[in-house]
Amino acid sequence: MAMKPDISRSTTESNLGSENDDAATVVHEQPILDIEHMPVADDPRQWSNFRKNFILLQVAFGSMIAGLAGNIQNPAIDEMERDLPATASQISLSLSLFILLQGVVPLVWASISEVKGRRLVYIVSLAIFTVGSVVVATSQSIGLLIGFRCFQAAGSSAVMSIGAATLADIYDPVERGTKMGIYYIAPLLGPSLGSILGGGLTTAFTWRGPFYFLAIMGGVVFMSFLLFFKDTFRLERSLTYQSVLKARLREAPMKKTLGVENVKHDDEKVCPDDTKDIEKQVIPSEVIPEIKLGLADVNPFKPMAFILRRKYNLFMLTASGLYFTFAFVVVYTTSRTLGTYYLYDPMKIGLVLLSYGIGTVCGSIVGGRWSDYELLRLKTKYKGESTPEMRLRCTVHGLIIFPLCVVGYAWVIQERVNIAGVCVMLFACGFVSIFVYTSTLAYIVDSNVGRSSSAVALNSCFRGTFAFIFEEIAVPMQDGLGDGWMYTIIAVVMAVSGVFTVIVMLKGSKWRREAEEREIASSNAQ
Repeated sequence: MAMKPDISRSTTESNLGSENDDAATVVHEQPILDIEHMPVADDPRQWSNFRKNFILLQVAFGSMIAGLAGNIQNPAIDEMERDLPATASQISLSLSLFILLQGVVPLVWASISEVKGRRLVYIVSLAIFTVGSVVVATSQSIGLLIGFRCFQAAGSSAVMSIGAATLADIYDPVERGTKMGIYYIAPLLGPSLGSILGGGLTTAFTWRGPFYFLAIMGGVVFMSFLLFFKDTFRLERSLTYQSVLKARLREAPMKKTLGVENVKHDDEKVCPDDTKDIEKQVIPSEVIPEIKLGLADVNPFKPMAFILRRKYNLFMLTASGLYFTFAFVVVYTTSRTLGTYYLYDPMKIGLVLLSYGIGTVCGSIVGGRWSDYELLRLKTKYKGESTPEMRLRCTVHGLIIFPLCVVGYAWVIQERVNIAGVCVMLFACGFVSIFVYTSTLAYIVDSNVGRSSSAVALNSCFRGTFAFIFEEIAVPMQDGLGDGWMYTIIAVVMAVSGVFTVIVMLKGSKWRREAEEREIASSNAQ
């Protein structure tokens, strides 16, 4: 059954836990609002492939900033400590705070983007990042450097968090896995390329060179968005915007002059004084009244609470955040081991870590395509009906293999085997981890229609929080337990994440249906 841009549609739920696909049953629910396919003027999903691919390229390069900025200073740590001067703990704090804020601040950016659009957020955040990079590069004290590294983190976090929401604006669900796989190539390469670039730039231009490089890169990407980016945001498809608008309508005296038509086949008019009817509908663009929504209407906590109330989101955000956190931990701890036991300089360390980066790139491309393939196959099987949980079916093999790869890497690096073995295991860990992560991220977008940017921002928050915690405990664990047992413990954590993913795979459809019914009942009660 082809998807039509109607106001409402029937969703279907499949018994995905059955081993026999032929035994899967399809349960039709009552029609619910399909805000994702609301008719809009200048629909971004109808744009040319060239324009959409150019936008994909823009957000990918913007996201690379986040990966580079978090790791590019690693080869310059010793020189920074001598020149500023600073202690090792102060330098470590600058990195930990960067990772934490890069995860938390997107909650604000996402809320703004759901009211004021994507373009404004991109331009403002990239300007903040560029200014922050210049100040860090010219800093003469560690306090100033830490402060503006936080500034950098806030600026770099926007594209990384709402980039996936931008792709949701321009691509239909059956394409998103592949496109997000391509999109994540850039930020995934960032940590690996950061060490190589940081080493080369530090050697040529002192520790300030990497930050000047970030300032130039930030400026170029800023100009790209300022001159060439056309906003993909459409207010009709944003539940956050609609919620803010309805709240304003309830409060404003405009009720008497509001000419909103209820979206019904009989074109029945809504009584201007009946705010309950306003509350029960999505207001299409042609009848949205002239109300200016400003930054004062942005409330990051309300959409965040809405997303977290859905049980499947808690499980999947935790699992997805832990998968991506592995990338931060493995790069940082492996750098220490290669420098201490293999006696590698920053350039050689960067080249070894590049094997992990190449693995993540391959995993992102293959995982995204496989995710779309499985979703399309199941959708065809069930006569055009699909659920977001179908996408998770393709992760089963990866969920089993990933913890085994981490355990294998644990004892390869612990025994200080030939560097070729280390590179092979790094590649394997990178490939499988992102193979799974790509599908989990696409699921988070697909299962939070109308609030995709807030959902992705929450994913960044979970990821940043977990990464901050792991960064703080990784070094004591590594020093006290050694690489073998440290990574074995991490493998157990990854296995738990896999269990969470399987739970959502089996129970997510039911939980989403229950959540939608609760929200409809709550809206009708108002």
